[in-house]
Amino acid sequence: MKIPDYIIRKSNIVRLVIFTAAFALLFINIYKPFGAKNWYNVSDFKFFLFSAPIILTGVLVVVISRVIMYYYARKRDISYVNYFVWVFLEILFMSLFYTIFTLSLTANEGRDVIETFRSSMVNTALVLLLPYITLWFYFGWEESKKRLENFEQGDLEFENIPSSISFTDEKGVLRLSVRHGDLLYIESDDNYATIHYTAGGKVKFYLLRNTLKKLEEQLADTPVCRCHRSFLVNFTRVKVMRRERDGIFLEMDADGVKDIPVSKTYQQKVAEKFMSQSFRNSK
Repeated sequence: MKIPDYIIRKSNIVRLVIFTAAFALLFINIYKPFGAKNWYNVSDFKFFLFSAPIILTGVLVVVISRVIMYYYARKRDISYVNYFVWVFLEILFMSLFYTIFTLSLTANEGRDVIETFRSSMVNTALVLLLPYITLWFYFGWEESKKRLENFEQGDLEFENIPSSISFTDEKGVLRLSVRHGDLLYIESDDNYATIHYTAGGKVKFYLLRNTLKKLEEQLADTPVCRCHRSFLVNFTRVKVMRRERDGIFLEMDADGVKDIPVSKTYQQKVAEKFMSQSFRNSK
């Protein structure tokens, strides 16, 4: 199952990095983990000043990791399992950094390497997981609040939808322009996307060399939404959302068009989009 899109939103990644850095700075100065009390034999204020660059260097692991995650997510979906493995690797690499740093400063004390690494893993897990979990719930609450406001206002972010949608290929060359109200759905076919639309009362299609992921990003501010790994649907053209024994399907308002499947990953998002669009159409 894919993680929520708001987790890998650029603005939320920036907030996560800043909050994690601030939390790590306070946590290490208050509790002195990683053998930090032996780093510098100075006052607490000077320790804060001296330790800040070291702590922020460790947080660079998170910065690099989240930048990679952001660009990776633009090409592929990140499942919950992928995300948890990713976080584990962040903990592992940050633990290695603090283990090496601690051992280098306490070389004369004969510290046990395994015990130092174990302690670093525990403390790094606290430094990262506490802000991660806090922000995960906060981002979820923030997203739910935003969706509720959009629903109550009739999904106002779609008020300025352009009258037509332009489709470009993978090189950015304009290949097709369709009136927004004529677009039905887009189906993925490896590195191609088949655009289904109506013209002159007939259903037509156009094969475009581009990925569904890139098209989804281009249509982010429109009622066109992903409902399945292989489908984007224009919800202004969805007439019925129907549950069958083998899943949920979307029935379009054009004759001769197949029903579009909804995968479990997108069921909640699709239900919200359908209700929101139905509410807006009824106004």
